[in-house]
Amino acid sequence: MIERLRIAIQKKGRLADESFAVLRKAGLRFAIRGDGLLARVTNLPIDLLLVRDDDIPNFIAKGVADIGIVGENVFAEELNLAENLDAEIVRRLGFSRCRLCLAADPDGPVRSIGDLSKTMIATSYPGILGAYLAAQKIDATPVEMKGAVELAPRIGIAPSICDLVSSGATLEANGLEVFETIMESEAVLIRSSQPLSASKNQMFTRLLSRIDGVIRSKETKYIMLNAPKSAIAAISKILPGSDAPTIIPLAGEGDLVAMQAVCTEAVFWETLEDLKATGARSILVLPIEKMMS
Repeated sequence: MIERLRIAIQKKGRLADESFAVLRKAGLRFAIRGDGLLARVTNLPIDLLLVRDDDIPNFIAKGVADIGIVGENVFAEELNLAENLDAEIVRRLGFSRCRLCLAADPDGPVRSIGDLSKTMIATSYPGILGAYLAAQKIDATPVEMKGAVELAPRIGIAPSICDLVSSGATLEANGLEVFETIMESEAVLIRSSQPLSASKNQMFTRLLSRIDGVIRSKETKYIMLNAPKSAIAAISKILPGSDAPTIIPLAGEGDLVAMQAVCTEAVFWETLEDLKATGARSILVLPIEKMMS
């Protein structure tokens, strides 16, 4: 019987949607149906375990799942709360980015970390906040709330909060402003330090290679342009994150060549303007769907 690699993923939400998108771009075929806890990948020996995000680190540590995709903030919280969590980050995945911040009413008694002493701080992340306060030698007390943390100052629970911030719209709607960022977070791929079986490890290595390709291709662009031969050196210096470009003579154009390059860094409008200034023309920037080193 073929062993199936089991991946724990948050069941619903933005991180779940983006995780499913990455796995589909990596070639996995699966369907998410209703409130099911398991989704079977049809073209590879992989199962998706659909669970609450805060269960994922412990599922990995206890061997319920082999690998998992979870927010770095959730992973860090479990690391701070557990005495010995056998799980580690394998890859930062570059999506579901957010910040864990301290915020308060700008007209209230707390406006900076210097005002936190002897106060209460409402949060859903008492582990991370407690470690931060200890490191900063701040004598404040975390008050754990499971939801609606941003309401705490308004209803008198605590004068400040520690919560996730993405766009900042929720804080603004509740009259709060960020005065300190505790950590930057994004989706991460985690696994246990315990070795996988040979067949599972082979599948994990194969999947990781595909995920790496998806991550690299996200910002990578393929640039094509025509240019005079005299501009080749200048253009090669401008192309962002590129190896030596491919250069092809243009038929019937003695002084012109076609240049093609894979650029692994962001290509901005300013980049195109700089290329044009060297004499480049007919500049095309194309997305790359898949990459493999």
